[in-house]
Amino acid sequence: MADQKGCCCCGSNCCTPVKEKRQIVIDYLFLDLSVCTRCQGTESALYEAISDVEAVLNAAGFEVLVNKIHVATKEMAIAYKFESSPTIRVNGKDIDSDVKESLCECCGDLCGENVDCRVWTYQGQEYTVPPKALIVNAILSEVYGGGAPGREKEYALPKNLEAFYEAMDNKK
Repeated sequence: MADQKGCCCCGSNCCTPVKEKRQIVIDYLFLDLSVCTRCQGTESALYEAISDVEAVLNAAGFEVLVNKIHVATKEMAIAYKFESSPTIRVNGKDIDSDVKESLCECCGDLCGENVDCRVWTYQGQEYTVPPKALIVNAILSEVYGGGAPGREKEYALPKNLEAFYEAMDNKK
């Protein structure tokens, strides 16, 4: 017995229209997950942060889509406008707009050259792995604050990354 056209009386919400969830797209860009402790730690912090906010996001009608992007070539770096490894972008915006770097021995060992990798700044402190709170705040800011307007700046492959890719090509 139906009380509305096309809807049953089973009480299971089977007739309630399903709203499509809005997406939060997170791009995780990195140079190496096999030896780089910064990339590995950043990946762990990212997934922990997502786990912490996922229930809130679901309740608010959002779903998270994570794109893990191994930026393996100079051409990929240019295509993704890759500035430093590792990078996390929420809906296309870097979670830490102030890109700083320091010597990364792991990536240096990988390519045989001195390489600088990302240093994250949060509440006045610098970290080689982003604090989970930095990631959570960036996600929630995008959802509830509408996100900060993205600044489109002219891109040039950083010399540091150019040296890394050249050294990796020479090892082949």
